[in-house]
Amino acid sequence: MTGSSVVPPRARLGSGLPLPQAERLRVLLVEDDEGDAFLVGELLAEADAAMDLIVATSITQARKQIGRVDCVLLDLGLPDSQGLDGLRQVLAMSSGAAVCVLTGRQDEHLGVGAVAEGAQDYLVKGQVDGVLLTRALRYAVERKRADENARRLREAELRQAESARLERGLLPQPLMTTREVEVHTFYRPGRHAALIGGDFYDVVQTTPDRIDLIVGDVCGHGVDEAALGVELRVAWRALVLAGVPDDAVLPALEQVLMSERRLREIFATVASVRLDLARNRATVRLAGHPPPLLLSGGEVAPVPAPGGRLLGVRPRPPRAFDLEFDSDDWSLLMYTDGLIEGRVGGGSERLDVPGLTELVGHPDTAKVPLEELPGWLVGRAELTNGGPLADDVAMLLVSRGGGR
Repeated sequence: MTGSSVVPPRARLGSGLPLPQAERLRVLLVEDDEGDAFLVGELLAEADAAMDLIVATSITQARKQIGRVDCVLLDLGLPDSQGLDGLRQVLAMSSGAAVCVLTGRQDEHLGVGAVAEGAQDYLVKGQVDGVLLTRALRYAVERKRADENARRLREAELRQAESARLERGLLPQPLMTTREVEVHTFYRPGRHAALIGGDFYDVVQTTPDRIDLIVGDVCGHGVDEAALGVELRVAWRALVLAGVPDDAVLPALEQVLMSERRLREIFATVASVRLDLARNRATVRLAGHPPPLLLSGGEVAPVPAPGGRLLGVRPRPPRAFDLEFDSDDWSLLMYTDGLIEGRVGGGSERLDVPGLTELVGHPDTAKVPLEELPGWLVGRAELTNGGPLADDVAMLLVSRGGGR
C-alpha cells in the first residue's frame, strides 16, 4: 500500500441506520502492514462503527492528514519511526486529536510507556474485536476532549487570577497620615467579573494640613477605558506630589487624556477637592462632573461649584470654588455618575443629583455608620432602579468630626 487511502464503504456502513454526519468520527490509522490495516477496517465494519477510517503508511503521510481527524490509531513500528519516537512526533502534531497506540503482543510494555507519554490508550493487535475497538476509540476521543476542556478551563482560571491580581494592584491606596479626617472609599465596575473600570479615585496628603482628592470617569466601559482611567489617576497623583500649581493640575491631566486616548471622541469628567484642614475650607473644581454633596448641621446639599467643561473636548481650565465649612462636623461625598444614572420607579426618570441629595438627607440615612454609607447608598440606588446599576460606581466620603 502506498499513500494514504480510505477504507472501502464497509467500514462506514452497517446493518443499522447510519448516524448523522456530524456525529461521525474521522480516524487516522498509521499502519504500514496492509493486512493489519484491512483487519482494522473489517473490525469497524462488523461493529457498525460510525467512523471514517483513513490509512497512512508512515509518519510523513500521517502529517498531511492529521489536522482533519478526531483520533489517531498509531502502530509503533513504521518505516520512518520506531517505538515511542513516532508517538512523540504524532503527539507534537496532533494538538486536537486523540492518540491511541496499536501494538503487537511483544510490544505491550511499550503501550504502557506510550500512555505515560500522553497517548489516551493502547490496544494490542489480535486482542480486540470490533466492539472493543470502537468503544476504545470513542472513549479516547472523549477523554481527549475532556482533557482539552480541563486545560482550557485551567488556563482561563489562571488568566482570570492573574488579571485579578493585576487589577487589585491598580486600585489606589489613599496616601494620607492625618487623623483629622477619615476617608471611606467604594468602587464597583460595571463590567461583569472585572475589578476596575473607567471610573477612578485617589487621595493624596502632601502636607499636614493639605489633602487632595479626585473622582473621575472615563466614558465607556471596556478594558481600554479602564486602562486609561488608571493612567489618569497615576498622572494626577504624580502632578499633585510634584507640587504642580493648583490651576495647572487638571489642564495637565487633560493633556495626558488627549495623548493617551485611542479615539478622539473619548472624554473624561473629573471632580477634584483640595482640603485646607487648618482653615477648615475646601477648593472644589469640576470638569463636567456632578458636584459633591456636603453633609453638615443635619442638612445635605450639593456644593454649588460651576460645572466646567469635559476633559478632552475643548481645553479650558475649570473654575475654582471655595467652600467654607461652618463647623468641624462635616462630610463631603464625591461620586461618579454611575450612582445617579439609575432609574426611579418604572419610568424614565433618573435618580440624578436631586434624588441622591434627598436620599442622603433621608432620616434613615442618619442611622447608617459613615463607613457603611457608600455601600448603603448603592444598595438604595439599585432598589429604586429595580436592579443592578449598569455603570461603574466610584465614591469617596471624606469626613471630619461627627461627619454630619
